Amino acid sequence: MAEKYLNLINGEWVEPSTGKYIENRNPADKDDLIGLFPASSEVDVNKAVAAAKIAFEKWRLIPAPKRGDVLKIVGDMMLAQKDDISFQMTREMGKVFAETKGDTQEGIDTAYYAASEGRRLFGLNAPSELPNKMNLSFRVPIGVGGFICPWNFPMAIPTWKLFPALVCGNTAVFKPAELTPKTAHTLVEIIDAAMREVLGKDYIPGVINLVHGKGSVVGEAITNHEDIDLISFTGSTDVGKRINAVAGASLKRVSLELGGKNAQIVMDDANQDLALEAVLWGAFGTTGQRCTATSRLILHEKIYDEFIKKLVAKAGKLRLGYGNDKGVDVGPCVSESQRNSVNEYVQIGKNEDKAKLVLGGEFATDGTLSKGWFYKPTIFVDVTPEMRIAKEEIFGPVLSVIKTTGLEDAINILNNTKYGLSSSIFTNNVNDAFTAVRDIKAGITYVNGATIGAEAHMPFGGVKQTGNGHREGGWTVYDFYTEWKAVYIDYSGKLQRAQIDNY
Repeated sequence: MAEKYLNLINGEWVEPSTGKYIENRNPADKDDLIGLFPASSEVDVNKAVAAAKIAFEKWRLIPAPKRGDVLKIVGDMMLAQKDDISFQMTREMGKVFAETKGDTQEGIDTAYYAASEGRRLFGLNAPSELPNKMNLSFRVPIGVGGFICPWNFPMAIPTWKLFPALVCGNTAVFKPAELTPKTAHTLVEIIDAAMREVLGKDYIPGVINLVHGKGSVVGEAITNHEDIDLISFTGSTDVGKRINAVAGASLKRVSLELGGKNAQIVMDDANQDLALEAVLWGAFGTTGQRCTATSRLILHEKIYDEFIKKLVAKAGKLRLGYGNDKGVDVGPCVSESQRNSVNEYVQIGKNEDKAKLVLGGEFATDGTLSKGWFYKPTIFVDVTPEMRIAKEEIFGPVLSVIKTTGLEDAINILNNTKYGLSSSIFTNNVNDAFTAVRDIKAGITYVNGATIGAEAHMPFGGVKQTGNGHREGGWTVYDFYTEWKAVYIDYSGKLQRAQIDNY
């Protein structure tokens, strides 16, 4: 009998109002049922928001360093459970164990970083233009946050959102992806346990609430709820636009981390072995299911044929399988529908004029792979910048290779999409490197590194239709989760009318 999981609302683990549940299965083995998770409704969201709203009035008064202490304990608990969390994450979403350990470690890093930020929520002071008057400013929390998260980084991305929000004094209603509810359950279980440990008899129910369910139901209810003050969403650009439009009607603060069509440029003077290692990791790590994945490879014409030969040989040796087994390089797509979506784009690529499929392009069904949603690493060459496979996000193990004549042309090709998340250039020419850093239109640029591998203490996000200008990670995210309050203290003993009396 599969284990049945619950929602956390107002400090209690409760069944969904619908009484219905959603199966969670291993994408590497569809016969492996991980558990049953709530198919919640608007009723459950309303209860969670009401609890978070009440909790906010108490949580915001807890000193920020004490809120940071909670996150410190969360980090300690995650570190103690790192291998088990990672094993279960691989079972749930498919990427190999080494990668899920990295996912978990990023959550640990974010916890410790957020814990320390509880002592660094600095304000800014400025001199008054009037005598005997003082000008101060403070950061204050906003209120109840709605957090809608994806499945590809089911530990790291929720921690990017929840930990800064909580340490700033906000409360949370968290809707994880329905494909990765187990990791979310574990995370919230840890947060709640840490709160009970740190706060003791002063524990505040409702600070963190977990509501499982479908985006079209739970996500929609969060987006529309009048008592949700801010929303942080990571997912597709189309859904992000919908959330922005709906939430904007009530002037909610909204942070959107959306799609990407990232490219790695390799110049003719680059270290080819290093560039090859990077593109294999960037294109096929996490089965290409990253918003920062290397979806395009832009090769200088002088090394084009030679590099492709090496690339196809190396990619053809990648081993597919269950990510918790040793020696596996690439796991499955997260679901049957995701694999079908990838395959649809491959068929589009096959029908593109001039594009040539040189590797993969089909389901992987040999032996035990037939039990999961595996897709062979796929490479198209002779792709032109205007092709759909060169411009649209595929979110799978598909790489499009484009030829370039030089640096300016390469940068123009890289910029030729509606997205602008991550980018990479391999070169040993320092002038070319700095030119690329200046001219590439992306939120992240790597020099002699893959397009994936962001660090928790740095800003993360993109430009154009990759988001709406906010950043996750690092010090910048704390501005999103706080309001600035200006305070004027006049000890002159008389009414001073600023510009009127001063000039």
